[in-house]
Amino acid sequence: MNGIKATLRIGTRSSPLALAQVDLLIGAVQKAHPGVAFEIVKITTSGDRIQDRALSEAGGKGLFTKEIEEALLAGTIDCAVHSMKDMPTKLPDGLVIPCLLPREDPRDAFFSRHGGSLDDLPEGSVVGTSSLRRQAILLARRPDLKIALLRGNVGTRLRKLEEGVVDATLLAVAGLKRLGQEHLIRNILEPDVMLPAVAQGAVGIEVRGNDARAREILSSVHCHVTELRVTAERAFLDAMDGSCKTPLAALLQEPDAQGRARFDVLVARPDGSDVKTASVMAEVPDVKAADALGRKAGRDLKARLPEGYLAA
Repeated sequence: MNGIKATLRIGTRSSPLALAQVDLLIGAVQKAHPGVAFEIVKITTSGDRIQDRALSEAGGKGLFTKEIEEALLAGTIDCAVHSMKDMPTKLPDGLVIPCLLPREDPRDAFFSRHGGSLDDLPEGSVVGTSSLRRQAILLARRPDLKIALLRGNVGTRLRKLEEGVVDATLLAVAGLKRLGQEHLIRNILEPDVMLPAVAQGAVGIEVRGNDARAREILSSVHCHVTELRVTAERAFLDAMDGSCKTPLAALLQEPDAQGRARFDVLVARPDGSDVKTASVMAEVPDVKAADALGRKAGRDLKARLPEGYLAA
């Protein structure tokens, strides 16, 4: 398959992180198929345009994918590069994600003007975030904290921190690493403190299901271990059937040599007043088993929730 000669038109958001993820894809494909050329098509999404409120108030995950998927269905691009944490669990008819790049560190990094850890923040400190997941977990641990909406790219958020607009904020480790800003990280929150978003750190490549050429090119750079992990986490999300106003988190660790992995899940009320968690060790030999694991975890956790718990 090294002899493939083609031009792959890649649809992407224009943020520095989105373009860094495109570079990851191009680098991987070039090693496998040196004859493939690339055209990058930058697309502005609804999520990029809306900066004045939390995405959960404006429609949720699909805001970062809708316009890109429309271009894919129209045939103006051949594939789309997505942060999998932004992807709805249901894809438009005719589209598939046959390729996942190797997953980066899924954890969150903590930044504070006061140094130290989350527990070192002075009482009543203001933490900037637009994530309901981060908000709920923070408030469950530190109900004295105040949450302020903070959106924008890495530079924008860190600048607001330096200017004193907020006392602390959180950023995904994966994004910082892909932007070459790993040196900024001083404190990483472990999953037992801040369970990551579903599929955080994973990059997926979406194509038309009937595009055999694109699927053949991408097959050589697909990471099966990432597929297992993302499948379980997204199956949990789908089984919970929570709205974009429901804080949810899940993480399947990398399977060990025996194919066993720890799976942690969480659901919370946005104010952090009631957090439900579950953890299990399970065998994940294949994608089917990973999907079943995620769905069972979702059903079991959902069965523990009082009526009206999940946000409408």
